[in-house]
Amino acid sequence: MTWNSIRLELARTKDFPQGSASRCYLLRLPLTEDGMIDETARKAEPGRATVRRFWPNEPDLSGYVVRTPRGWAFSYRPGEEDDESVFHLETHPMRLGEYITLTEPDGERLPFRVASLSALGGLATAQTSTR
Repeated sequence: MTWNSIRLELARTKDFPQGSASRCYLLRLPLTEDGMIDETARKAEPGRATVRRFWPNEPDLSGYVVRTPRGWAFSYRPGEEDDESVFHLETHPMRLGEYITLTEPDGERLPFRVASLSALGGLATAQTSTR
């Protein structure tokens, strides 16, 4: 298990046919060798599992990656009103170039791509994807 820094960037959508690097999330998560969230490590240090949301013309948001009865979510305040759920993250690995679907609080689903992934506190170098 290694704690990792992960950058998710908006993938292709109707409004952004080329995607958008300026609409992104920065995550800090423990991952197993196969790219799955290490739930044991996250439970041991839940305050380290963080998310930062960067969106043009909106204030940045900081919160936590949390496990809910419906799966994983990004949560910025106590309660579920602001949670952004992550589709099938419990069975989908976080690997460079992989796609992940987030559901915003208003119900809109958006695709994101793992644009970079690097180990924290280790000697590993950052990997970036140009896909």
